[in-house]
Amino acid sequence: MPQPIDRREFVVSSVLASAGAALGLGTGRTDAADGPAAPPAPAAGMPKGRIGKLEVSRILLGGNLLTHFTHSRDLSYVYRLTAHYNTKEKIFETMALAEARGIDTLSIHNPPGIIEMLEEYREKRGGKIKWIVCPIAPMEEGLAAYKTMVQQLLDLGTDSLYVWGVHADGLVAQKKVHLIAQAVELFKSKGVPAGVGGHNLDVIKACEKEGVNADFYLKTLHHHNYPSATPNHDSSWCANPEETVEFMKGVKRPWIAYKTMAAGAIPPADAFKWAFANGADFVLAGMFDFEIEEDVKIARDTFAAARERARPWCA
Repeated sequence: MPQPIDRREFVVSSVLASAGAALGLGTGRTDAADGPAAPPAPAAGMPKGRIGKLEVSRILLGGNLLTHFTHSRDLSYVYRLTAHYNTKEKIFETMALAEARGIDTLSIHNPPGIIEMLEEYREKRGGKIKWIVCPIAPMEEGLAAYKTMVQQLLDLGTDSLYVWGVHADGLVAQKKVHLIAQAVELFKSKGVPAGVGGHNLDVIKACEKEGVNADFYLKTLHHHNYPSATPNHDSSWCANPEETVEFMKGVKRPWIAYKTMAAGAIPPADAFKWAFANGADFVLAGMFDFEIEEDVKIARDTFAAARERARPWCA
């Protein structure tokens, strides 16, 4: 089951302080003189699809490990370990390596300092990776604070926006789908592809029922064939994978599947194959730098073999 929103928001707020310190050059290697992180030309062979006007690699780089918002069951030390490993320079290296292996898009939320860091990677390091961002400002009636944050993100170079799954889960539960629809129209009015994220399938069902005009969805997808799926202590994000697969067969919008590895519990070869075979158009994968080369190879091989599936490709 998805984590309750109050718990998730508590974890976010508690982690951001230490994460912000690391991202603000508080730990690890931070000297730009270490060398540029600009990637070489992307390797050939990474399949791509389109979301609106945006061309996107079939594997996207996930942002949780870069923002240090790691899901780690009850192993609390993992948050700090990730923050100490993924310094700003290491994040630059990770994005450069992803680009060099053909991953051309990053999906991330925007805790303090993240978007400015991405801007530095583009402006000073020559990075080309595209940004699909979910604003974390409160989604209240009128969307005043939300509109301000959206414009800030666009001014800094964001390529696409979507409603954060944490927000969408709560808004659907509160029967406030109209705020999701307003956010989507706001994104579209700015000329960028507009999406909706969700951990709960009710988000997608509600958006389809209410005619929310999203360009794409981000929906969790993973099977439950791993030991910690049952305890569900920060360990499971797709409560009903079979129902999700069945419902998404009738959804004619691009689908980015995320949490496909259940935060590291499912090996990528299993996770990617299962996601593509069961209807995903793209897979969002959180990866440390040392995982990227192998994961990209797996993804290419998996996608090449994913020809027979019940859901038509929508991107």
